[in-house]
Amino acid sequence: MDERLSVGAMMNGAPYSIGEDETVLMAWEVVERSGQSHLPVVRQDGSCAGLLERAELAVACADPTVTLSRRSVRDLVRGRRTVTVHPEEPALRAAAVMTEEHRDALPVTDPHGRLTGLLTAQDYVAAAAGLRRTAGPARQAPHLRATLPGLPPRRREEACGIPIP
Repeated sequence: MDERLSVGAMMNGAPYSIGEDETVLMAWEVVERSGQSHLPVVRQDGSCAGLLERAELAVACADPTVTLSRRSVRDLVRGRRTVTVHPEEPALRAAAVMTEEHRDALPVTDPHGRLTGLLTAQDYVAAAAGLRRTAGPARQAPHLRATLPGLPPRRREEACGIPIP
């Protein structure tokens, strides 16, 4: 892999994200429909509040549906230290941060802390294989309510093994 490769050249510049005021149930729906393993959480000003993992959401979704519809994503990321990188940083530095912090994904933010993308271990594998992603603006899902336009349809229950509400 090229040592001069930047985070911006490797990151997914258009991950789905969710507002911190959304429900855990909505976060699961976005993760399930988008196929992402990590879901960035953003504040109203666009700054990154944290990152949720699919497995963490699956555990949180073990609560009764009534609880899930009242529990906000903020509850899951509150009190966590959010580790981020910037697009212009070298990819090797981001790899060091991921290794030191025991993370397999990092939110990518601008100098003001606003989410601009997501860097995952999968992005490193793609870069090592010479595959490139096309970057675009980060997409936020809070405004996507009942129909969740722009997200693929739900996968069949048998395919994911987790009941879909």
